Amino acid sequence: MRIVFMGSPDFAVSTLNAILEAGHDVICVYAQPPRPAGRGHKQQPCPIHRTALEFELEVRTPVSMKDPAAIDAFTELEADIAVVVAFGQILPQAVLDTPRLGCINVHASLLPRWRGAAPIQRAIQWGDGESGVSIMQMDAGLDTGPVLMRRVMMLDEQTTGGGLHDDLATRGAEACVETLNALENGSLDAVPQPEEGVTYADKLNTREARLDWMDSAEMLARTVRAFDPWPGTWFEHDGERIKVLAAHADAKSEISAAKPGTVIDSRPAIVCGSGVLVLDRLQRAGKKAQDAETFTRGYALKVGTCVAFE
Repeated sequence: MRIVFMGSPDFAVSTLNAILEAGHDVICVYAQPPRPAGRGHKQQPCPIHRTALEFELEVRTPVSMKDPAAIDAFTELEADIAVVVAFGQILPQAVLDTPRLGCINVHASLLPRWRGAAPIQRAIQWGDGESGVSIMQMDAGLDTGPVLMRRVMMLDEQTTGGGLHDDLATRGAEACVETLNALENGSLDAVPQPEEGVTYADKLNTREARLDWMDSAEMLARTVRAFDPWPGTWFEHDGERIKVLAAHADAKSEISAAKPGTVIDSRPAIVCGSGVLVLDRLQRAGKKAQDAETFTRGYALKVGTCVAFE
């Protein structure tokens, strides 16, 4: 089929590669415009832009797909279908209606749960037992279109945001190619999303990466895993930001009357709103990541110290 691919981050690269390997004709790639990055703040293309150039594909980077000129240029491509993977723009109805088979989206959740910007991290953070990928026929709403195909993946206490990102990128790519083949053969029906079970995955921000010791230890442990590798979690001690790269809730620790944020033993373990969080791997600014035993030999978090913030 004649396919327009629309995506930007690393998550989308697996799908573009899979579509090309399957022999489909990607007639054009849309990506977010280059942005300043690095020490020199030079304009850098996004991962999908770079991948498209490697395959010598035409790349377009409109600031807004709502621009009439951008809509006209898209229409002139006469695509059979558009595949959208974390493109970063809301598509107007005029664009959604243009391809013969419409636009499909690879979304990293089991819709209708976790519509929105950060479904991978929110599924881990809120303790979901499963996640997955939904291939959705796009409509004008925010991730509200009918689902064409799903792939389910179980989550456990070792699942991190980075690991789940990579696994779902691979599964999404496989499911997308299977969906394209089925649509080409006319053998796939779209199933409307149920009205029950809708949740929204708010965009991640660096402010929530600071550990709030008033939360439960279980919630904080999940947040550490969910925000690995970005935005990463941290706390402050003596004016220094300490990154927490791994941690676990200790259900066997005795209940403490100490204020949340207080170090209660040398592991180090810290009192939370409920429960105790044990820090397993930490990193100081400009230093290497270390396991807790090595870290505390060079940086003392003394028992009784409080690292809570007001």
